[in-house]
Amino acid sequence: MKNKRLVYILLVLVVTSCLPVPTSTPPPTIAAPVMIQVEENPYRPQTSDVSLKLAGAIINSTNLIERFDLDPFRVEVIISGSVPSVCNELRINVAPPNKDYQIYIEVYSLVNTDINCDNVFQQFEASLLLGVYSNGRYTVWVNEGFAGDFITY
Repeated sequence: MKNKRLVYILLVLVVTSCLPVPTSTPPPTIAAPVMIQVEENPYRPQTSDVSLKLAGAIINSTNLIERFDLDPFRVEVIISGSVPSVCNELRINVAPPNKDYQIYIEVYSLVNTDINCDNVFQQFEASLLLGVYSNGRYTVWVNEGFAGDFITY
């Protein structure tokens, strides 16, 4: 009985020693987010902006609207707020997505200091399409504040 048990144990050890050792498989590589199609931004920074002075912009609200009526679908950002005077020019800079699928939007205004203007807040509502992005879940940040998220397939 002891011999049978010993032979059985040896047989199990021999058979299992021939099996390949499991190795860890590398995780699948995740593709970096890419903007596939850039949309026209009427508020983008201009080359003539270097002669203007940087001024602030107050953001009151931001909304993301998924535009399924467009093909391919895109996200529209609606930003409302105010700039310090009627002479200020609104600028919205949309950065490409980073490796964490975050899209940062910077909203500010510029003013020509050579023009005398009353400091009366001017309300604005700006709307722009973000473009077409590669597959993933993106978060949108406006002036470092969370505005929302969307998923592309």
